[in-house]
Amino acid sequence: RIRLATQIGSGLSGALYVLDEPSIGLHPRDTGRLLETLRRLRDLGNTVLVVEHDEDTIRAADWIVDIGPGAGEHGGELIVSGPLEAVIAEPRSITGQFLSGKRRIPVPRSRRRGSGRRLEIRGAREHNLKNVDVSIPLGTLTVVTGVSGSGKSTLVNDTLYARLAQLFYGARERPGAHDAIYGIEHLDKVIAIDQSPIGRTPRSNLATYTKAFDPIRNLFAQVPEARARGYDASRFSFNVPGGRCEHCNGEGLMQIEMQFLPDLYVTCEVCGGARYNRETLDIRFRGKNIAEVLELTVEEAAQFFERVPAIREKFQTLIDVGVGYIKIGQPATTLSGGEAQRIKLAAELSRRSTGRTLYILDEPTTGLHFADIERLLKVLQRLVDAGNTVLVIEHNLDVIKTADYIIDMGPEGGDAGGRVVAVGTPEQVAQVEESHTGRYLRAVLGGQ
Repeated sequence: RIRLATQIGSGLSGALYVLDEPSIGLHPRDTGRLLETLRRLRDLGNTVLVVEHDEDTIRAADWIVDIGPGAGEHGGELIVSGPLEAVIAEPRSITGQFLSGKRRIPVPRSRRRGSGRRLEIRGAREHNLKNVDVSIPLGTLTVVTGVSGSGKSTLVNDTLYARLAQLFYGARERPGAHDAIYGIEHLDKVIAIDQSPIGRTPRSNLATYTKAFDPIRNLFAQVPEARARGYDASRFSFNVPGGRCEHCNGEGLMQIEMQFLPDLYVTCEVCGGARYNRETLDIRFRGKNIAEVLELTVEEAAQFFERVPAIREKFQTLIDVGVGYIKIGQPATTLSGGEAQRIKLAAELSRRSTGRTLYILDEPTTGLHFADIERLLKVLQRLVDAGNTVLVIEHNLDVIKTADYIIDMGPEGGDAGGRVVAVGTPEQVAQVEESHTGRYLRAVLGGQ
């Protein structure tokens, strides 16, 4: 936003401005201000090109280019290019279906009351927090809202999560200043599911992260041809010598150091990116070798291994969170933040629930389309239905309106924030005049 302000001040015209999801991390009130800024840039005689999922930004556009219809292998087509009316009129456009109201994320018929137990933070005063007391009902989907800079992340991440991580895992990070946190005895663990990568090297992929690769390697080791040759499961690992291509050490890629530029990766000329040597690739399970299995998408792999429940169930949870289009051998370094976060959620869903876990998500809708948000909410509701507590920092009104309980921070950002403006169900917060979130919620709840 500071960069945008300097561009307006420069008074340039005839320029092309490209913005990638500028509404990330912005409250609906701040998004309105951002759109005013973009209109001023346009009115100066510039072209403004925005990649965006935010409904207000899409509606404000003079021209919309919709790509799809799905994601990954199911996408890559130009669905419609034209004004808002053309997008709404195009039956293949999922964006158009949500804009027209044909598809929508419904408001729940009832709100959960929770388990009756509470997690209470007393006297939080880090950064701009004004000695805040907050009570979070356990067994609910609770959303912390507020304009940018109102103290949401300081309260949830710097104070609550840092303290719980210290208690449960012996974390060294010092929590934000506060008097006490009560009700911790009702929890057995805390898990922060963020958008950081699931792996730092191309060796890490979807199959290895979800632990689906171990049973897959065991299956290949049981093939009669593999047993005759004396191959065990380690033969089908690309992390240890034996079955892997030794030229690229099983990475399928060669790293070229570029001195002062980022490193380049090129496909290995010996294995052609397959990661394995020729002898290993001779072994086939149901007509496919291990490299061909890693090239399957999650949806294809779920069908391919439908007779192996242990593997199929892991892939089914990935389909449930909406990443069925990703190849199971795709390097983790190439996944987007939103994809990484949903893969982490899938890993949590496939674990046996104790019903006493606190999940913390900081703006999980970043980079997500309406249809992806719909899927994400179903996953979060499943975690809560199992008895867990989900605490979300969020600006997205579709998430806020489906919450069981809202804690609205503000009223403004910086020094003018750091207080609790409103708490309660979305309907209760919508009645609070001082709350910016309440004002936007009134319109959303009234329209539904």
